[in-house]
Amino acid sequence: MAPTDGVQAPAARNPRRFRRRLRTRIILSFLLLGTGLTALFAFLTDYSRQRVESQLVEDVMNRNIDEFARRFYVDPSRNPDIPVQQMYGRVVRRADFEQLRVDEPDWYELPDGIHNITGKDPNGEAFAYKLAVRKTPDEWFFLAYDMTQTLRGEAQLKRALYLSILLFSGLSLVIGWWSASRVMRPVTELAARLRAYRGSSHPRRLATHFPEDEVGQLAETLDDYALRLTEVVQRDREFNADVSHELRTPLAVIKGAVELLLSRPDLDERTRARLQRIQRAEQQCSDLIGSLLLLSRNERGQGRSDVAKVAEQLLDSHRAQLGGKPLELRLAGEPGLVIDAPEAALSVALGNLIGNAVKYTPQGEVLVQLLPDGVQVLDTGPGLSEEDAARLFQRGYRGTHAGHSQGAGIGLSIVGRLCDLYGWDVGVRPRGEGQHGVVATLSFGGGGATASAG
Repeated sequence: MAPTDGVQAPAARNPRRFRRRLRTRIILSFLLLGTGLTALFAFLTDYSRQRVESQLVEDVMNRNIDEFARRFYVDPSRNPDIPVQQMYGRVVRRADFEQLRVDEPDWYELPDGIHNITGKDPNGEAFAYKLAVRKTPDEWFFLAYDMTQTLRGEAQLKRALYLSILLFSGLSLVIGWWSASRVMRPVTELAARLRAYRGSSHPRRLATHFPEDEVGQLAETLDDYALRLTEVVQRDREFNADVSHELRTPLAVIKGAVELLLSRPDLDERTRARLQRIQRAEQQCSDLIGSLLLLSRNERGQGRSDVAKVAEQLLDSHRAQLGGKPLELRLAGEPGLVIDAPEAALSVALGNLIGNAVKYTPQGEVLVQLLPDGVQVLDTGPGLSEEDAARLFQRGYRGTHAGHSQGAGIGLSIVGRLCDLYGWDVGVRPRGEGQHGVVATLSFGGGGATASAG
């Protein structure tokens, strides 16, 4: 069977990528904003404290080391007093330079300036101090400023800042939760009312339940859209019903006229064959009209169908239209499969598959194989490409082998819609290795197929 009247059944949708709800976005925004601002404030506070403290201490040490040197030169016989607490001063003369290398090896290599010294005392306690260094050819002046208490205060400040970050982050989370609930409550109510109207052909107005804010404007827009959509659906249903009614009248006239002519005993075989062909065409039109009307309403028809009987009728109809084409139409398999669907729907679905196989198979055979829960249509035609197989049940698609044949490419699209309506499965694939043609499978496994005694 050559695929030309449609395309492959629509593939399953890719799963939607996960998106956070708007409520969660609002909460996260408040949390990130609160945490970020608090962390930035804490960082700037600590940085400013360190910078100001360092500048103040270094300024004090620079002034005091100069004063320390001045006092030494006033009375070189003794170590000058330090006018500031937390400071320790030491003067090393040229003769004691090497002794300083032994006593304070860290101090010996330091150049002039302010240096940070950290470490641990013999008791394992951490200490830190700043050391001011002034070196002359004959004397080296050292002035140490104890920073141990300052570092402890800095650690306490950092703990307080960390605690404030956690506190304000929690507060931001609570405020964000509360704000999101207040902001999203109208949207949630709008969604709930929309879900309550699901399945109703006459949805009620939404705007009357909301104030004139953004959500109220959205509700008013949805009301307008629902009204226009309801009008379109209503017009479509009325049109389908009118077309169905108007087409049934001439078809009934044709059916009555054909039955009357077929009842005449003096008909020759050629005329009788032509009248029977007209009768089959009228039945196909009636089945198609009924199926399309049900599709437009998205309603299932009532009834039960014998798959083998319908398949045999369809094959007989196509045999009468071969016109000398070297093609054999066969039915194989065990009869007895009965499905919960009207014959009109089954005839349209299976008829399109058989019709395509007959139309695009120049010679050989078309085999309709009855299965326990479905039916297969196998042909010996030119086969189908991967592109045709992927797009076969798309509306308007005409396959590679369509050529200049007539057809709008909607036959298999109708088959796909019928399968969706009745819960059937349909698919096409190339035949096995070394074989030409296509295998079309119509499965009723999910559509209420039942086996009977035949």
